[in-house]
Amino acid sequence: MLRGMANVSFWADDLEAARRWYAELLGAEPYFSKAGPDGRAGYYEFRIGDRLDELGLIDARFAPPGHAPGPGGVLLSWHVDDLEGTLRRLLEMGASPHEGITPRGEGFVTASVVDPFGNVLGIMTSPHYLEVLAAAPAR
Repeated sequence: MLRGMANVSFWADDLEAARRWYAELLGAEPYFSKAGPDGRAGYYEFRIGDRLDELGLIDARFAPPGHAPGPGGVLLSWHVDDLEGTLRRLLEMGASPHEGITPRGEGFVTASVVDPFGNVLGIMTSPHYLEVLAAAPAR
């Protein structure tokens, strides 16, 4: 059955602009890239966070038939320690508001933006995330 998030990928019409934007946001360049059949860049991947989760950027020319550009029906939220500061930085970098800061109960607070490439990027403070991380065996 499902064991954990292996990868989340975002589509981008301008893959190089997306790579630069996310590299600035994350403070790191992608650790992996793959060219498409035409030799042009087609995919970039970052490893980020406490568990080195994979964030991929895919050139939108490889989107499946029927793919509708723009925000979709999935919201993945990344844990952050400073929700207000992270939201402010995302907006300063050109993201658009999607959902403002929203308390969800007992320390869970969320917000989301639409990145400059049309993808919804969720952020949250999650006591559960911190509890699971603290209980995980050391690497």
